[in-house]
Amino acid sequence: MMMTRGTSRVARLTMGGRLFSAVKGAAAEGEKFPVMGVRWRSSLTLGEKEQVNNKNSEDGGNKEVVASYWGIKGEEVKKEDGTPWKWNCFRPWETYQADLTIDLKKHHVPTTFLDKLAYWTVKSLRFPTDVFFQRRYGCRAMMLETVAAVPGMVGGMLLHCKSLRRFEHSGGWIKTLLDEAENERMHLMTFMEVSRPRWYERALVFTVQGVFFNAYFLAYLASPKLAHRVVGYLEEEAIHSYTEFLKELDKGTIENVPAPAIAIDYWRLPADSTLRDVVMVVRADEAHHRDVN
Repeated sequence: MMMTRGTSRVARLTMGGRLFSAVKGAAAEGEKFPVMGVRWRSSLTLGEKEQVNNKNSEDGGNKEVVASYWGIKGEEVKKEDGTPWKWNCFRPWETYQADLTIDLKKHHVPTTFLDKLAYWTVKSLRFPTDVFFQRRYGCRAMMLETVAAVPGMVGGMLLHCKSLRRFEHSGGWIKTLLDEAENERMHLMTFMEVSRPRWYERALVFTVQGVFFNAYFLAYLASPKLAHRVVGYLEEEAIHSYTEFLKELDKGTIENVPAPAIAIDYWRLPADSTLRDVVMVVRADEAHHRDVN
């Protein structure tokens, strides 16, 4: 028995050594290799992808870069007109037209203690945001969306786990909250096309998101009602921020540049849409999230 175990251990070590050598060689050549600890070509940065493409071009090799996080090429998707679909972060069936007729002035008046706690917590968070970003609404929107996409994911995750524990249905709330998180993430993907965050703003995202995620997680465990109230008031503030954004665009303080292609496809906007049209549909989305929460 001891000899068998020793022999098996030696075999495993030998195979492990060979595997490590193979992985090391593949990594050195920039190849894809499905082993933990080695990045696939799809997870390389843009600069690294360009280097790989240049190397492949020089060598006459395959120029294709797999556009998937896992290194697996997804199925080919096309638009209704037959042209290739170029976005990997969302699919044609996830696109929609925002409801611009939604009531933007609706306000939930805080009556209970939890309502007032949520309301004044959000109000206190607005002051440092105003001081930091001033009227740089593009970067302000970017920062806002990195935080706004957290609650839906946290709430959906906790309800998902609760459904598993209790062997019961969720009433559709898991899907609703996860869709909300995805929609907020698409807001971020859009504003990343029109804003150029500075290095300290990117660093701030790490800090703010880390603190907010854990704080919201604990708040949701303690009181889901309080957590949703916080999100509702956050969305009210988002509506106000995007309204100010529109005022700056109308005054010409911020250039009304053409809408990013990703926004045109996601919200099914006309081809000649501008940044103002994008802010309009994003504000409508925030109003919808306000009503849900």
